Amino acid sequence: MSHKRIPKRKAAIAAGSVAALGAAAILLPHANASQDGSSTDAAPRVLKATDASNLASQLQNLLGDAFAGSYYDSGTQQLVVNVISGEKNNVVVQAEKAGAKVREVKNSLAALKAGAQTLKAKATIPGTAWAIDPKTNKLAVTADSTVTGAKWDRLTSTVKSLGADMATVKKSLGAFKTKVSGGDAIFAQAEGGTVRCSLGFNVKASDGSPAFLTAGHCGVAAKQWSDSETGQPIATVDQATFPGDGDFSLVKYDDPNTQAPSEVNTGDGQTVQITQAAEATVGEQVFRMGSTTGLHDGQVTGLDATVNFQSETDPNGVDTVTGLIQTNVCAEAGDSGGSLFTQDGSAVGMTSGGSGDCTNGGETFFQPVTTALQATGATLGDGGAGAGAGDQAGTADPSASAGDQAGGGDAVGGDQAGTADPSATASDGAGVGDESGNGVGDQSGAGVGDQSGTGADDGSSSLTGSQ
Repeated sequence: MSHKRIPKRKAAIAAGSVAALGAAAILLPHANASQDGSSTDAAPRVLKATDASNLASQLQNLLGDAFAGSYYDSGTQQLVVNVISGEKNNVVVQAEKAGAKVREVKNSLAALKAGAQTLKAKATIPGTAWAIDPKTNKLAVTADSTVTGAKWDRLTSTVKSLGADMATVKKSLGAFKTKVSGGDAIFAQAEGGTVRCSLGFNVKASDGSPAFLTAGHCGVAAKQWSDSETGQPIATVDQATFPGDGDFSLVKYDDPNTQAPSEVNTGDGQTVQITQAAEATVGEQVFRMGSTTGLHDGQVTGLDATVNFQSETDPNGVDTVTGLIQTNVCAEAGDSGGSLFTQDGSAVGMTSGGSGDCTNGGETFFQPVTTALQATGATLGDGGAGAGAGDQAGTADPSASAGDQAGGGDAVGGDQAGTADPSATASDGAGVGDESGNGVGDQSGAGVGDQSGTGADDGSSSLTGSQ
């Protein structure tokens, strides 16, 4: 059987098929057994973020109602698990012996979820969002710049009604928007003109055909997608969810022989291999790739977030999306659907929307990959033989900052792949992006990849890529 490359590009901006969530099992009863078989009290274990996520899942099952959330302390590389005050029982002792740092808190997970339901019922206002923050053991409520006057009063009074020490409220720069309209790498024709989004991760559909995941609002906006602004469609939406319980689409390649390598293109011919799907953990470092703004990094700040976007079709309507990951990673128009992943090659999410930009910062929300896989029935693809002949992907320089790697805005769109000066910093804006120009409805005023030289604000992060 022959394998056909997607024209002009490696298969996708972020070609990352997703495997079943997996990691080495952590045997809780014996996690801290001494060599002679006796049990010992040990300090919290040093863990990678992925291992911490796996341990947290196991401990949630073990602790039951006593479990009140968890987060990853990146400074100490430890998992912190919240338990309800007064629940210092044998199960908690086992959690400590498994390697977690256990702390007693006031608010149960059930109480926090009930508070979120109250917000949903009484304060579903465009421009608001809320998520459980295990670090503060509260609901973190955010309002964008459009929430003023009576809307602000309604929000704050609802938060107050939850009781003391249950929630915090803060204002965000800009307005919450989906990120569908900027210059990016996959294109579709819709009513009103051309729309562009980022491809997230390549997957294998339940019938075995090659496909990719992207944002649901992209799949709702248009049915057929191309790899260039004026090119013929190469993929067709199979499933799309937005708004509601998620923001994800499964898009099948029209050619069943399409090669779909499991990797994220981080620009300048560099890639990071994607080896599995992983649940997000509050506190862990994550990387986001999108052609409008390139590669940026930050931390997960909340889980199970609810976001109330202003409806783009109804001036008086609201598009509410639940179950999202909240981060402090920036994004701009055109980054929708782009890859959120970890340094060790775990696929975590796809860009949904947020507020702010990559100059001033802001909040960005992501659709969890694991949820999208379960809903669509998609699985890890064939792993991809990699790029086609003459199109070999490079290896990301582990010493390079996020800004250094972000210059290539090429992905799948356009004819002239952008390149980045490997010595450029985040402020250099060194990327020379795709020259396909501005599409109709482009909110960023930028051509594809024009801003892709912009890296992470502090330029301190690095990625280890592979071919």
